[in-house]
Order: sequence, then C-alpha cells, then structure tokens
Amino acid sequence: MRTFLFPGAVLILASLGLAGCATASRDEALTGGLFGPAYGPAEMEKRIAAAAAQPLGSEANPVRAAMPPGERAYIARLRCSDGQAPEIVTRGSTGTGPFGNILDLYHLRCAAGTPATAEIYIDMYHDHVETRAVPGFTIVAP
Repeated sequence: MRTFLFPGAVLILASLGLAGCATASRDEALTGGLFGPAYGPAEMEKRIAAAAAQPLGSEANPVRAAMPPGERAYIARLRCSDGQAPEIVTRGSTGTGPFGNILDLYHLRCAAGTPATAEIYIDMYHDHVETRAVPGFTIVAP
C-alpha cells in the first residue's frame, strides 16, 4: 500500500522533529540567544547604561519588555494628558536595536489629550517590567 502526504506535510513533520532540538533556556532567549547576539550580563548592562542617555522609547533606548504580553502590558499602562490610555494605531517590527534584538515600533494616538501621536520602540527580549513612562505620557503602576 502506498502512502501519500499532502503538500507541506513533509515540512510540518520536519518542523516537529526539529522542535525538540531547541534547548536554550528562557533567560538565554530573553538576552539574545535564540533571537540575536547573545550578550553576557556585563555587556548587556553596559549597553543599557549607554542607551539611557537617549529618551526612553526611542530607537536608541527602546523600552525593555518581556515578550508580546510585556509589550501590551506596558502600552496599556501608559496615559495621555487627559488620563486615558492611548490607542494603538499600528504595530510592526523594525531593525536591530542597541541590545542586538529586533525592535517593535508602536504608533500611538491620544484621542483628546496629548501627545496627539507618538512612536514608541520596544525590545521584547528582556525579562524586565519598565516602570517609567516614555516622554509625553504618564504611567500607572504594574
């Protein structure tokens, strides 16, 4: 008896087989490991300190967060001048940031408050909860 596989089945089976090969820990993934250059703790601290000279949320000093849930939680805690949460207009990935990871760029809008619009860069490959607001916003406690 002959067995036929639908197109793409070989790729799916191969992907399942390779999934067990990834052995990096969550901490390694969050500091580069699987997603970019793996910087040791001392190098990462040096890069964070250097980035701090730039405005938080800029491309040169992105907000550090823990994966997509951390990004969403940070944005949800921001407040426009009228006390309301900003609206996410668009979200997308951009180039590599100062910590060696791909950055996400959020375009935000405040309906009745200021700033009317804002761009915020976030690096989601950190085990970090940011408590400071980006310029122009306030933030509520996590």
